[in-house]
Amino acid sequence: MEELNELMTFLNLDSRLDLKAVALMQILGLTGTEDGRRLIVSSPAIVRLIILLCTDSSDSVAKDACLSLVNISAEESSVPVILAALDSPANESIGEIKRQEIISILLNIITNSSLGFADSACMVLSNMTRPSAYCEKILERIEETGISLDTLVRIFCQIGYNKKGANLNYLGPVFSNLSQLSAMRRYLLDRERCVIQRLLPFTEYKDSLIRRGGIVGTLRNCCFDRDDHEWLLSKEVDILPHLLLPLAGPEEFDEEDNDKLPLELQYLPPEKSREPDPDIRAMLLEAITKLCAIRENRVKIRDCNTYVILRELHKWEKDRKALLACENLVDILIRTEDEIGEDIIDQVEVPPDLAEKFMKMDEEFMQD
Repeated sequence: MEELNELMTFLNLDSRLDLKAVALMQILGLTGTEDGRRLIVSSPAIVRLIILLCTDSSDSVAKDACLSLVNISAEESSVPVILAALDSPANESIGEIKRQEIISILLNIITNSSLGFADSACMVLSNMTRPSAYCEKILERIEETGISLDTLVRIFCQIGYNKKGANLNYLGPVFSNLSQLSAMRRYLLDRERCVIQRLLPFTEYKDSLIRRGGIVGTLRNCCFDRDDHEWLLSKEVDILPHLLLPLAGPEEFDEEDNDKLPLELQYLPPEKSREPDPDIRAMLLEAITKLCAIRENRVKIRDCNTYVILRELHKWEKDRKALLACENLVDILIRTEDEIGEDIIDQVEVPPDLAEKFMKMDEEFMQD
């Protein structure tokens, strides 16, 4: 703690640049260890100075401050300390920066197309929104900053927005984390804004697993709202092909099966590959399963010949979580509505006889 107190002298915005940079490098080194992070978080004054240095006129200093926050915010217990860091009465001298607070500082960095360390700010926001307990407060603060969610979606969808090479991929997990909240889902599913339609293409974004996973997680969360299922499956959104395409491989189907598939899934090239990440595959399957909650929508999903895509996926799939998600969905689609016996279903578990059947199919497949 004595070492930290010495460093504090040089961690002010008006400190000499060389001294400030050296002190911050030591802070960054400390944040690389669990003990170091614990030590820093035990001193709100240090956390406060690190946040303020994210606004430094020197990009290298601001970048190191942001990187320090990435490491610190990875610990869930540090999130409330970061959120409250600029709310202390001891900050009266900070003036205008104090009134901005941490979320505003992060968003100003993220939306500045000339700051190369914007990705670090996105990662801090992603870390801070991971614990669901703080999502509501963070969403409220985002709405108070004057930087709208529309702006964040726009710059996320504009590949190459940042002129210094920041890709803003970590905004994807931010959207996913916040979409646990009904207020965020109301924004995403607003019929007039067309937000969800702009995000759909990123289920196939090959350049970033982080971006892809974040958007698939967002879509999966939006599928929890049953009242929106009909609209999501309508031509206005047409979510199903975007959920199925990453699950499809290069398999060829006969003409009858092929013609029943959505156009996006017909005659796929021989080099077509499935989503390589098993967690993302599981989320895609869970999203489609949620869309099967109502009888009318189950009929639509069956009529799109979803089953043949899942049949081939099941032969190929080796991850147990994704396999179970696939089996749950197949169980819904292969049963008649009379067998299901309910107009609305919230959760379907694979019956023991079908689970045994699927297991035998797995064993046969592994032997081939």
